[in-house]
Amino acid sequence: MSKQKPVKDKAKGAGKADKPAVVTKTIALNKRARHEYHLEERIEAGIALQGWELKSIRAGRVNIGESYAMVLEGELAWIGAQIVPMISASTHTTQVERRTRKLLLHRREIDQLVGKMQRQGYTLIPTALYWKGNRVKLEIALAKGKHDHDKRDAARDRDWAMEKQRAMRRHNKDA
Repeated sequence: MSKQKPVKDKAKGAGKADKPAVVTKTIALNKRARHEYHLEERIEAGIALQGWELKSIRAGRVNIGESYAMVLEGELAWIGAQIVPMISASTHTTQVERRTRKLLLHRREIDQLVGKMQRQGYTLIPTALYWKGNRVKLEIALAKGKHDHDKRDAARDRDWAMEKQRAMRRHNKDA
């Protein structure tokens, strides 16, 4: 019986260098968003940034906690995010910490978001800022505000889940 060599599949591009996997690295999270809002749908958007803003983001000098997104003149804008300029930033540009930044989405995606915001009463809340390759991406979520009783229910459910986990750990430890 003769041994056969495995045949490379040329249709799949065998022999070509494979692309490296995309690595995502979180820069900032909006942890309060899950507590304050019911998050429905998440969308990834690019951001139009200036050079000094990118350097500050690399240094981790960004706060997205009090920011939000809205439609201005047919384009999606990110409002209220604080990017603190670095001391070594260029002096020939004016650095504004809380300027309005343009979010980059396709027209179709913007139109869908506008429709949901107008008809169903959603708002756009930034939930995460992260690296995707060498680009900065912002994850925004369609959200509806929670009432106080909803927040209490969520806290009660979270506490119950922790208590169940502890009980299971104790039970498994004894067995």
